[in-house]
Parts: sequence; C-alpha cells; structure tokens
Amino acid sequence: MARREAAPVPVGPLAPALDLFLAHLRVEKGLSANSVESYARDVRRYLLFLADSGKGDWDAVGRPDVQAHLAALTGDGISARSQARALSAIRGFHRLLVSERIARADPTDEVDAPRRARKLPSLLTRDEVDRLLAAPRKGKGLAAIRDRAMLELLYATGLRVSELVTLEVNQVDLESRVLLARGKGNKERLVPVGAPAAETIRTWLGSPRDRMLHGRRSRDLFVTPRGRRMTRQGFWKLLGRYARAAGIARAISPHKLRHSFATHLLEGGADLRAVQSMLGHADVTTTGSYTHVDRTQARRLHARHHPRA
Repeated sequence: MARREAAPVPVGPLAPALDLFLAHLRVEKGLSANSVESYARDVRRYLLFLADSGKGDWDAVGRPDVQAHLAALTGDGISARSQARALSAIRGFHRLLVSERIARADPTDEVDAPRRARKLPSLLTRDEVDRLLAAPRKGKGLAAIRDRAMLELLYATGLRVSELVTLEVNQVDLESRVLLARGKGNKERLVPVGAPAAETIRTWLGSPRDRMLHGRRSRDLFVTPRGRRMTRQGFWKLLGRYARAAGIARAISPHKLRHSFATHLLEGGADLRAVQSMLGHADVTTTGSYTHVDRTQARRLHARHHPRA
C-alpha cells in the first residue's frame, strides 16, 4: 500500500505554534501517535497555506483565510469529509492559540464544515417489490407463511428491521389495521397497516404461529421453530434468499424496502408530514431526502398542467 506523503514542514513566524499544538494533543488530550499525526498533517497544510498568503502574525489571520484554505482544498480535490476533518483540527488549533493568549480571536468561529453530498436513497421498483413479496408463496411450510407476512408488513409500514423483529402480538390491531411501533429512543408511534399485509398477519396468527411454537408461549409476533424471536440477522438472510428467488440480482436490505415504502407513498401523492410520522423521523428534513425521486414526475406534471410552464 502506498504511503501517504507528509506535508512539508512549515517555516516562518507562525510555525512554532505547531509544536505547541502537537504537545497539547499528546500530553493534555492523550491522543495516540496516529491521531496526533493526522492532526499534524492537516495543520501543517494550513500553515503552509498561510505562509504562502504572506501571513506573519496570528492576529492578521481571519475568517476569510480559513474559508480560502478550505476552498483551496476543494480545488486540490480533497473530499468534503476530509475537509471537515481538517477544519476540526484547525479549529482546535486556533482555540489553543486563544487560550494560550497567542492570538486574540478564533477565526474559525462561524465557519461551517463543507457539506457532504447526501447519498440518495436506493430503492426497489414497483415490479421488483411485487416479485419479492410473491416469492414466499412458492415456498412450503410454516416458515414461508411467516416470511410472507414479514415482507408484506415491512413494505406496508416502512418499519425499521429492528422494529419489525421486536413486534409483539398485542402491538398489532388487525380490526383497526394499525400497529404500535417502538422506534429509536423507545418512542412510540401508530402506523397504519394495508389490507394485504393485515391479511397475511391474520393468516400467520390463525394457526401457523402456534404450530411453529409447539405449545410454547411467546409474546413475539414473529418467531422461529425454536420458539425464539426472529433476529435481525435471520431476517437479513431470508430477505436475501427471497430477493435471489425473485430474480433481483443487486444487493437488497431491509432499509431498501423502507426507502421504497416512503418513495412510493410520496409518488402516490402522500403528504410529506404524514410519511414523516409513519417513518418515525424526528426531523422532516430527513424524510425530505426521499422526495428526489419524484422530481421528474413533478416536472412532467408541472409542464402538463401549469399555465405558465
């Protein structure tokens, strides 16, 4: 593996502060040698930039210099993630200078870390979802009935896999077609259950679940032949198996079904706030990341119907 070249050692009136900072990291912060070297690399590059800019006094370094350095990193092809790490090092460096009264102000105040591009949610097409949900029907035995119910319920409700496998029988009301999900921080929310999913749950609870338990008692909705709760890892495995059976060659995960649930709802005209509530997102901006997939359709509808399109 190629070894990363260290930045040249900076020289000039600002350079001595680097040794002070590195000693602070080793002694006061107790950081490992690798962590100290990572900080040193970022601060050395920053000091070289300031030297090239003709800075000779810390009080002459301002916020525009920090921002210009980040812009230079962008020009050098440095990723937003690496820039954020560099800014963290530079921020700690300047705070030490202020605390040691080497500088009067911290120029990193109000300098935001570069935003990393949000990875767009990956999802299944409607045809892929249909094939996936149909796959357990080709199987035989109690497990196939359970698996069909789990897949139908996951896509119908957008639950997290951890919420799905920890569901208890008394958390699902088939008459009202609603379930009580316990999400992150043990926060509870009510999620509607579609008719097809409710029917598969009703079938599973009819007798197959009792037969799988062999007379044992359990509060868990989805159980294994050993009478235990289905695990996250177990569900991942069965999902992958059914995806292959459905002819879906690309990687699939429970979260991908959750993305598909949200996206297909929004494409159908669902309100963003309602989808936020069903997903259990604390912030609507998190749910907003799903709306990218509907932009093409929105533009098409706008062009078709708006008088000034």
